[in-house]
Amino acid sequence: MSANGTVRAVVLAAGMGTRMKSSRAKVLHEICGRPMLWYTLRALAAAGVGDTVVVTSTAIDSDVAPLAAAFGARSVIQAHQHGTGDAVRTGLRALPATAGSIVVAYGDMPLVTPEIFTAALAAANADDAVGLALTTARMPLPSGFGRVIRHGNAVAKIVEERDCSPQERAVDEMNAGIYAYDEASLRAVIDDLRDDNAQRELYLTDTIELLIRAGRSVVPVACADYRLVLGVNDRVELAAARAILNRTLCEAHMRGGVTIVDPATTYLEPDLVIGADSVVYPNTSIGGQTTIGAQAVLGPNSRISNAVIGDGVRITESVVLDTRIAAHVRIGPFAHLRQGNVLGADVQIGNFVELKNATLHAGAKANHLTYLGDAEVGEGANIGAGTITCNFDGIRKHRTEIGAGAFIGSNSTLVAPLRVGAGALTGGGAVVIRDVADGERVAGNPAHPLAKKAGV
Repeated sequence: MSANGTVRAVVLAAGMGTRMKSSRAKVLHEICGRPMLWYTLRALAAAGVGDTVVVTSTAIDSDVAPLAAAFGARSVIQAHQHGTGDAVRTGLRALPATAGSIVVAYGDMPLVTPEIFTAALAAANADDAVGLALTTARMPLPSGFGRVIRHGNAVAKIVEERDCSPQERAVDEMNAGIYAYDEASLRAVIDDLRDDNAQRELYLTDTIELLIRAGRSVVPVACADYRLVLGVNDRVELAAARAILNRTLCEAHMRGGVTIVDPATTYLEPDLVIGADSVVYPNTSIGGQTTIGAQAVLGPNSRISNAVIGDGVRITESVVLDTRIAAHVRIGPFAHLRQGNVLGADVQIGNFVELKNATLHAGAKANHLTYLGDAEVGEGANIGAGTITCNFDGIRKHRTEIGAGAFIGSNSTLVAPLRVGAGALTGGGAVVIRDVADGERVAGNPAHPLAKKAGV
């Protein structure tokens, strides 16, 4: 096999996964916030694999194709599922023949790493006589994986578990389902596969004996940790894989200077940024495209997604989604920040406060029982308990503007569109339906200006 050729891949993802007992395709079930197929595609891309095709079915292609495209891959449809050999043949037909290596992998292996692919490719390119480098792993018995039957240091054949003799079933070296072929050698034998087995399917593993007959060698490449190559077949295995991956993510952040008090009850997703000396307390999930600064304190019992969070922020027992938060903001407990919020430095958001599409400038406070939707709150303004912005008139959303240093009294109702000026004040229980000028004081239902005291 030439090390100077191209490196491409065929990913098998057509199966629905009947043991998942789901209307969703198996490879689209999520683990740590991403579909299982996402992890295989990411690992291939990180291993330097170029052109990748994902073999899918008509039933799931509309969901698989966009996911593949995000990694520069494309989907091809296997018209009739007739085994792994037929699936690979379908993928090869979508790729013009060329010299080089071709990786075959499964889309239900969320723990696979780029290093596993690069090790297989290195072994495949080590000798021109190699037709296939096959990833293997020692696994506890009993196992449903195909057994690796060796002839000396080479692979002689793979026997699927259901086709094993008692002696073969006792072998603990398993086929991990990751293959690095010399593409020309694979193309030369793929059409010779036969379905004379228990499943009446075309097994990709039968290419091993065909390659050996053609004078090509098949070399095993051991994976030190069998858990990394485990496929997921049901929801129990999905949960087990999630626990392994979540622990790996937590450990990476802990080694980067983040304190995670209890990794078993902290739920992370890939590609997060968490600054040094931040602390994550139990029962907290952090996902999406979230970036967190240094010395933040998050949780317990909090959910954070697609947020940009500054240094020294504290979020306690709250939900923060699609929000930008500057340094030293305090949120919670029991606050709910929905999409589109921007919070300036030193803002305080207290218990049972909900924000949606709201901008609060530096030092603003809403400490109790408040809803601010489609609103802008000026620097240093104080929003009293029970205040709500009435932003929806039944047809359209409208904005409320509250000026710097304004004081909104408890249980105020602000009916948008509305502007409350800088330094203005609303009395407790006011229903404000008209703009309030800078420095003006209003009260009542509907709110009206209060008479100024003599000399004021």
